[in-house]
Amino acid sequence: MADIFDKRDNRILLERLEKLTSESQPLWGKMNVAQMVLHCQKPLDVALGKLIISGGILGFLFGKMAKNSFLKNQGFSKNSPTAPEFKITGEPDFEKEKRELISIVKAFGETGPAIITNKRHPFFGEMTSDEWGSLHYIHLDHHLKQFGL
Repeated sequence: MADIFDKRDNRILLERLEKLTSESQPLWGKMNVAQMVLHCQKPLDVALGKLIISGGILGFLFGKMAKNSFLKNQGFSKNSPTAPEFKITGEPDFEKEKRELISIVKAFGETGPAIITNKRHPFFGEMTSDEWGSLHYIHLDHHLKQFGL
């Protein structure tokens, strides 16, 4: 299973991120490329403990089952719902947010699982390092595919 902590997988993510330009267009969804690169930082910030989101009743009831299904199927469907805290409006600075996302992804690859300070996902509940690594890879891969990468 692909993993943001794996050196090869991380390098491939970084190479794909580098190919994004301010002119990149989505194949589906409502976000533009600047919104997407900022959006992709949010789940990473949750794992880093920089963004605290409380879990709701749906996560409590269905989170573990959803996590297992999600990781087994390795993906999001097009136009999947997202947490309100991950929704980006306005016009972020693409170059700034792209550099920041690349920096964070690189740090995950260089530091490995020790970078995670928050072991609890707001919807999926308690997560192992392997689960966090797969989740982040799957999320980034989904959005890179959204923009043709």
